[in-house]
Amino acid sequence: MVTGQRGRPRSFDRGAALDEAMRAFWERGYEATSIADLTKAMGIGAPSLYAAFGDKRKLFGEVVVVYGSRYGDFAAVALAEEPTARAAVERIMREAAEIYADPAHPPGCLVISAAVNCTTEEVAEELRRRRAENLTAFETRIRADITTGTLPSDTDAPALARYYGAVLQGMSQQSRDGATREELTAVAELALAAWPA
Repeated sequence: MVTGQRGRPRSFDRGAALDEAMRAFWERGYEATSIADLTKAMGIGAPSLYAAFGDKRKLFGEVVVVYGSRYGDFAAVALAEEPTARAAVERIMREAAEIYADPAHPPGCLVISAAVNCTTEEVAEELRRRRAENLTAFETRIRADITTGTLPSDTDAPALARYYGAVLQGMSQQSRDGATREELTAVAELALAAWPA
């Protein structure tokens, strides 16, 4: 009797396949990316995709984690490293202009663009949750500066956080429409002028 692993071992690089899936979702969005699109991009058959990743939704969940660790964590890093909310937001806006327009990968932010026309409620909800967490992180940092007197006591922390979140979302879409790094940087500079004195 022969024992051991049943079936054939995987004959593809899981990390490379995830990279290709990320690119497909980033370019097309969640809903518009079919299993056929994914298998073609990843260079594997549908049975291999299902065996390795479960299904499209689970694959997308893994893709979002990879995206976050590679491209999407710049805001969290800036909020943790900069001495003030203003310095953090300035860094975030400038880095967003650079990352969103980088020709080495699809334009914009995957978490923003993948949500467009998404009718799969659990995926849409997960993307909303991630965006809400970003707004909460902005607001928390702004409130800390209000507490220390770095920002005026009458600063509307939720509105200010939402404003910069909206600008970032707009910059993502503008980059998908062809805006250059220089053009996005100009938008960022104008937005920074709205920071409370």
